[in-house]
Amino acid sequence: MTGARRKQSRPAVARPAWTRWRQSRLLDLRLRELGLTIEGTWVARCIADLEDDLARRGMRFRPHFWLSTEWFTPNGIPGVAIPFYLGHPKLMQLERSQMLEVEGGTQDSCLKILRHECGHAIQHAYRLQLRSGWRRHFGSPGRKYPTEYRPNPASRRFVQHLRLYYAQSHPVEDFAETFAVWLQPRAMWRKRYAGWPALRKLEFVDQLMAEIAEATPPVRTRRQVESLPTLSTRLGEYYRQKREQYSVEHPDIFDRDLLRLFSDDPRHRRSERASVFLRRNRTDIRRLVSRWTGEYQFTVDQVLADMIGRCRELKLRAVGSERRLRMDAALMLTVNTMHFLHSHRRWVAL
Repeated sequence: MTGARRKQSRPAVARPAWTRWRQSRLLDLRLRELGLTIEGTWVARCIADLEDDLARRGMRFRPHFWLSTEWFTPNGIPGVAIPFYLGHPKLMQLERSQMLEVEGGTQDSCLKILRHECGHAIQHAYRLQLRSGWRRHFGSPGRKYPTEYRPNPASRRFVQHLRLYYAQSHPVEDFAETFAVWLQPRAMWRKRYAGWPALRKLEFVDQLMAEIAEATPPVRTRRQVESLPTLSTRLGEYYRQKREQYSVEHPDIFDRDLLRLFSDDPRHRRSERASVFLRRNRTDIRRLVSRWTGEYQFTVDQVLADMIGRCRELKLRAVGSERRLRMDAALMLTVNTMHFLHSHRRWVAL
């Protein structure tokens, strides 16, 4: 063939029809009808980064991955389920609109969770929980998962990786969190945890991983539990159930604090209503408190909604510096959110 070779354009990839739908119509779609895969997404790049982490550590093991409803690693399976909404920007927008945030929705947060889940997967692959050293450092893996737990933020017996001091919730989570800290590149965990009892766990993991690095894992199943193509739940029902899981019944215990922060004096009746002030600053306050406490924005928002309702019923007014009021409101919301966290915490499984 003579002359310049004609450039061949890549065939256009058809977008799923639902990417153009309104949210109300999208919520009626079944999960299995999404037709998503991990390949070609930004999550696939995060998985490649995780595999690079394992390679740098000389680890032969590689978990397998699939899309499902949430982050989890099934018992006895050396693989990781990833929430479907990370598979497309439209679904990440839907997740944010329904739950106020996207868990694992950035490269940094996605990698943190992937390293944690990889800890579970490698435990299952090599049955590490059967080793006496594992049990001596982390406890009994057969201990019942709690319906609630009360973390101690000051404890130095556990590493700090995921929010809510997750390592403190169960021995299996303690191992996964310790593994995640060990795996993270440039973590300098020896310096970070110097003098902490948690350092002994990290040193044990370092020794254990060196021992199994090139060994073939005895458990090699590639089974995918609750994979996306098998799920008939509609998106609307999925989010209804998810909101119920994170819902809060919070008693009206903060009236005294509200009366200190805002005014019920008739002289201030022309000032902005406190309920309007809180609604106007709702997003900023919620994000600030979520960052301080590590609590999910959805839970924080429900406590804030109770505060707004009480302000309306008490007919309170916002008087004074807006900046000061916003900060004081965030501090008060933090106290009440932490009260819930330490007294009524529901279990959130990763």
